[in-house]
Amino acid sequence: MIDFGDEVKNRKTASALAFFTGAPNTAGRRSRRYPHASRPATCHDRPPQMGTRVVMHLRQIDLNLLYVFHQVMTHRSISLASEELNVSASAVSHALARLRQTLNDELFVRGENGMVPTARALALAGPVQNAVMLLGAALNASPFVPAESRRTFRIAAGDLFCSITLPKLLARLAVAAPAVDLKVVPLSRTDFRRQIESASVDLLIGWFETLPETLRRTELMTERAALLVREGHPLLDGEVTTARLLAYPHAVVELTGTDEMRTDGFQDDRGLVRRVWIERAVLEAPASVTPAPRVAVSVPYFTALAPLLRGSDLVATLPARLARSALAQGGLRRLDPALEPIEVTLEMAYRACDEGDEGLAWLRAQLQAASEDTQEDVA
Repeated sequence: MIDFGDEVKNRKTASALAFFTGAPNTAGRRSRRYPHASRPATCHDRPPQMGTRVVMHLRQIDLNLLYVFHQVMTHRSISLASEELNVSASAVSHALARLRQTLNDELFVRGENGMVPTARALALAGPVQNAVMLLGAALNASPFVPAESRRTFRIAAGDLFCSITLPKLLARLAVAAPAVDLKVVPLSRTDFRRQIESASVDLLIGWFETLPETLRRTELMTERAALLVREGHPLLDGEVTTARLLAYPHAVVELTGTDEMRTDGFQDDRGLVRRVWIERAVLEAPASVTPAPRVAVSVPYFTALAPLLRGSDLVATLPARLARSALAQGGLRRLDPALEPIEVTLEMAYRACDEGDEGLAWLRAQLQAASEDTQEDVA
């Protein structure tokens, strides 16, 4: 990542802020140190009305302003962007004002939850983010040698990955890259697209319906779901039809851990649509079913389900391998419902601009190999 704030971090002088603000010198001439700081505007330099699209050449824009734009787009906050850049909020505001004038667009407007991007800003976000990442990679490029690397990779994932794939991955790293570290953050953190585009994490691991053009996906493994209930549950007597199944309250794992979950069991993060339930009975319940299926409780982790089931009449769906582990601990039974069990494909998503990163390419290959190892365990 380009450290745009080093100029201010090292100098901490008023003149360094001109790097962002483009303030002209007292003589009104173009500064040699800051060539983007031009003479004061006259009536002949009046810009077009805000919102008018202007055809531009790259030489007409201070590229530093695009990095400010990238940080504001990432954090949706002037203050958070200023912290990331290690400059004052006023400096960021001045830089944003200059970019607004250059592009003749508001770019961001203040909303209840931060800075809301305009349509033009949203159109710029992907290309600017890719350019920043590619430039940062070019400036810091060095051969990746697994056995010598001390790099830390960051992954956002849930307990399915941590329970099944992560142990296999760590075993591989211990041999091939003993000094490489992993930082796995919970998948329940909000706004995954912003998280990965800001490089807070290197990979997302989950299952996704659609992805924005700035992200790529690779399949890791396919897992079949299993329905569990407590020992002695009424559903264990007789055929498990859809109607009977939906007559009991369900516990689901809501993989985002937020209140923004859509009612159909999916969530959309500005182009990234991911499935947040694997509860097929509830997801695909016919509209004619009476009473309507009830989700009595949602939790962020599959490993939280077994204790809930043992003390209630709840029904829950777990990935088959986690279900086998829960069954081995006792007190639970697996249902054999009339409907075909769902299969979910666990995938990893990563930034398209990282395809040239040797270290991340190596990690993705290790993840795929570790996932194949887990599939062999099932076979």
